Amino acid sequence: MAEQHWIVRVQGVHRYFRRGSERLDVLKDLTLNVPEGDFLGLMGPSGSGKTTLLNLIAGLDKPSEGQVWVGDERISSMTESQLARWRTRHVGFIFQFYHLMPVLTAYENVELPLLLLPLSARQRRDQVLTALDLVGLSDRIRHRPGQLSGGQQQRVGIARAIVTDPTLIVADEPTGDLDARSADEILDLLDELRRSLHKTILLVTHDPRAAQRADRVLHLEKGQLVEQPEVLHEAAGARS
Repeated sequence: MAEQHWIVRVQGVHRYFRRGSERLDVLKDLTLNVPEGDFLGLMGPSGSGKTTLLNLIAGLDKPSEGQVWVGDERISSMTESQLARWRTRHVGFIFQFYHLMPVLTAYENVELPLLLLPLSARQRRDQVLTALDLVGLSDRIRHRPGQLSGGQQQRVGIARAIVTDPTLIVADEPTGDLDARSADEILDLLDELRRSLHKTILLVTHDPRAAQRADRVLHLEKGQLVEQPEVLHEAAGARS
């Protein structure tokens, strides 16, 4: 049997914050391995640590103790400037409320991450047009966010997330602001991108229907991970 290739390794991670003399433990001795090409769902009540874990894996935060590896790089040991450069190349972010610049067109919003990379204007243009084509918005490239529906705005957000060809796509409640039909379309798109581009996707969601699209679902309770076989069973049934 071929050796499993882990794209994410979270090893013995604690994350706590100080409030005066009080220590608030958000994540407690957490270990997680994510194989390359996995679609992982993270669920749990508010305050359980889902977004904190996502931020650690995406290099937006650092653990108080323990280590986080992505690929062959130990990102938990990087400086802030090293992390910023690493995120630009390796992480695509999808947010609940899109975080698009309202004065920029769809094309310009998708181009933004590429401006931080040593690419020519032609290279940027090729990558932006490819990303917008992948999300089905080639006919909307000159539209500003206010001229697009919520589902279309989230497609722009997804195009922006994939335009740098990142190692990871991290999605924090990507369907939370959408109606059911638009949410299904976005989840279909994420699943298609995972299959066609072989991307590793980490999805934080409160929505069981969104979680069912994942290969596996982990549940966070008070800063610790528990696997829920019944959710996995439902997810497998939904895809069969």
